[in-house]
Amino acid sequence: MNLRLLSDFGLVPIGWMLIGITILVVAGFPLAPTATVGAEVATKTETGESATTEETEAAQEDSQPAVEQGKQADEEPTPEASPAKVKSQTESEEHVLPPGLQKKKPPEGVYVETDHGYMVPYSQMLPGTEVEFEMIPIPGGKFTLGSPETEANRNADEGPQVEVEVPPYWMAKTETTWAEYGEFLRLYNQFKQIETLRSQTQIDPGEKNATMNVLERLPALRDQVASTPSEVDAVTSPTPLYSPDVTYESGNEPDQPAVTMTPYAARQYTKWLSVITEQSYRLPSEVEWEYAARAGSSTAYSHGDKTDNLEDYAWLDSNSDDRSHAVAKKKPNPWGLYDMHGNVAEIVLDEYAQDAYAALKELPEASAEKAIRWPEKQFPRVVRGGSWLDEAPALRSAARFQTDDLEWKVSDPNLPLSPWWYTEIYPAGGVGFRVIRPLEPLTKELQKRAWEIDAEELKAAVEARLEEGRGAFEAIDPKLPEAIEQLDQAEVQKLLN
Repeated sequence: MNLRLLSDFGLVPIGWMLIGITILVVAGFPLAPTATVGAEVATKTETGESATTEETEAAQEDSQPAVEQGKQADEEPTPEASPAKVKSQTESEEHVLPPGLQKKKPPEGVYVETDHGYMVPYSQMLPGTEVEFEMIPIPGGKFTLGSPETEANRNADEGPQVEVEVPPYWMAKTETTWAEYGEFLRLYNQFKQIETLRSQTQIDPGEKNATMNVLERLPALRDQVASTPSEVDAVTSPTPLYSPDVTYESGNEPDQPAVTMTPYAARQYTKWLSVITEQSYRLPSEVEWEYAARAGSSTAYSHGDKTDNLEDYAWLDSNSDDRSHAVAKKKPNPWGLYDMHGNVAEIVLDEYAQDAYAALKELPEASAEKAIRWPEKQFPRVVRGGSWLDEAPALRSAARFQTDDLEWKVSDPNLPLSPWWYTEIYPAGGVGFRVIRPLEPLTKELQKRAWEIDAEELKAAVEARLEEGRGAFEAIDPKLPEAIEQLDQAEVQKLLN
């Protein structure tokens, strides 16, 4: 696999810009394997308090699935989840399962049983760093999308309600943090160094020079420098922020959620993440997001209909002190997901349409895959969950919001407007995202839909940056983290200084 990465080194008032075209990676979108799950959730908060209140239990519907808790049994300990190595039942050779999947039923803890094995929580490390994030298994099942007409503060675009079937997947325990997104932002300087080394090797074609001699001892970096970037398979990397006070106004601590990126930038991040980890990460669809947010409930919030205890679960305008907060500091929902209500609103895959659910109602059988409204315009896109800037009604599980590039980029001096960053702290300072990983691999067609440029105006904006000469192309594949590590070698830094 050989992919290309492009970075934009023009400076604008809102900061690092991302420019990108395409990644083709074999990754995953869920089909619909059958998941067998248990009847209750016993997820605890960090303080030991049960995340399932009496009100939450009352809100659970009998037909809704829940994450099963393994029980003590006379079984041997299960393999590690990331990666899981297990013996075949028919062969003696060893097989390696993807992270979060194992053959044996866990004796304890959260799991989801599927035809592929048992889905369990796992931690994903960003290669070449000490940064990691946790993924939680979400059981497959059916649920009712949208809100009833009797729900307080309901909006017209939350109906009509429709039953949708959702296959199992893993979802990030928290929103993507600055620690995670920051590794993506750091690529700019690293790519510039690789470009410099490449130019040094081309001074005397056919003859070895000092740079070539050093690279011969560093195979990963040598191969990276020897690659030939191409616009055809480029993606974007960020540039240094020109005006970080705008992007970071709501906070930029490593454990705070990253904000102000556009849906396109978030999708670019998931492409990069998928390539370097060799796993299938993408944004959730609107259906997948609401299904996980409800966690088996049919009430306005995952913990019930009342708002008098909402601050136990969420950061919103009444308790946020005008800023976002570190992730996972409130109680999780019944499936162990934090900040699904509040902190920052979350970008999903879908294009926004007020009558989206009416169209679903016409389908003979609605599934999560068929329900995705794939974008054809740069905006509006759907944003879910509400943020630290919002009042309680905006944090309801069914509440829907839409991006508005014209209003959210008022301070952007670029023409066309930046495809990668929003400039207005309200509401963009409260807009971020979290990732999911489907159980089943994506087809190439679905890869394109989940990751590529999907609107003509977006394509024009990216091409304009290329024509202005702001871009720097760079190849990217799973070996990139190793090549980046080798950039820190003293002999390499000597060549660069």
